[in-house]
Amino acid sequence: MSMDITFLGTGSAYPSPHRGASALVLRTDGDCWLFDCGEGTQTQLMKSQLRAGRITKVFISHLHGDHLFGLPGLLCTVSLNTNADPQQNQACVDIYGPVGLRKFLRVTLGLTGSQLLFPYAVHELEPTLDQSPEEGQLSMEMIADDGPLHPQEQPGRTICLDVSTDSYLLFENKKVVAKAFRLFHRIPSFGFCIQEHDRPGRLKTELLKELGLKPGPLYGRLKAGESIILESGRLVHPSEVLEETIPGRKVCVFGDCSSVLGDGPLRLCSGADVLVHEATLGNEHREKAVDHGHSTPEMAAAVARACCARKLVLYHFSQRYKPSSSQKDGDDDNVLELKRQAEDVLQDSSVEVILAEDFMNLPILLRR
Repeated sequence: MSMDITFLGTGSAYPSPHRGASALVLRTDGDCWLFDCGEGTQTQLMKSQLRAGRITKVFISHLHGDHLFGLPGLLCTVSLNTNADPQQNQACVDIYGPVGLRKFLRVTLGLTGSQLLFPYAVHELEPTLDQSPEEGQLSMEMIADDGPLHPQEQPGRTICLDVSTDSYLLFENKKVVAKAFRLFHRIPSFGFCIQEHDRPGRLKTELLKELGLKPGPLYGRLKAGESIILESGRLVHPSEVLEETIPGRKVCVFGDCSSVLGDGPLRLCSGADVLVHEATLGNEHREKAVDHGHSTPEMAAAVARACCARKLVLYHFSQRYKPSSSQKDGDDDNVLELKRQAEDVLQDSSVEVILAEDFMNLPILLRR
């Protein structure tokens, strides 16, 4: 199964000529899963090689506008490009995010008279009180889910913290398990972990030939973990004819934060193939970053080290940091300095540091 990440927006606060607002797409075998959807995301999608109509799941880390304002417009644009054939059942788009997201979409789509040609469901994560200062917590009046559903809205789940794992189970299928974890920010924020299931190793075809087994259905049964009996009467177990199990890939995307909460995030993200973490301001602005609920490269690197991640991708840069391709002599704020600051923390480790740029594509290869 192929897997890659495309960064659509790598800037913080607002879209600029140099960086779009926060958005990235994880693509797995053609499915597109969108993480955050800042203003202008649909325009960024049109400039990329991705197709908005392939988005089947959306993950919103928190309710700040630079991670959310693009979602209603994107849903409407996808609808405009959807086949209106009434005989064709449209797949439901599942949207995951903090409590309050359901009402935001319901009111926004309702007030604008927006009708969609596909169903959607919002699955809300119930935050804990320690995820933000008191002034960052929404009142019950603001998040009250007491109105009628939007015409295309299907009932969604409310997902509470599993205290035994310190995480939120979003969904699990035959390919992956998706969980969320708590972060501290000015308002409740979440990170997401997409973990592929391990897969069986390759068949030892030469050994199978020696056993007199020709390619066919029996190969598939062995690959699926089933023992078979040969014509000679010999019992062959999968462990005899399969190479080592191929570990599943793990991708972790952190929302805005100045720290993680509990031990769930580090445990979930342990050994991540790719860990995407914000680095809004350089180390020299640490006090300002933390005061606004953000991280520096040094802070992001500390998380990557604690998780023993293979790759750390920095993103969500202040708009003062232009992409390296747009950097001019004399510019005070050099984005390459952010990379160096993270690498200094990780110099005695094997973690690779990458600076995300808009439209950058990062393949995530299988471990062999």
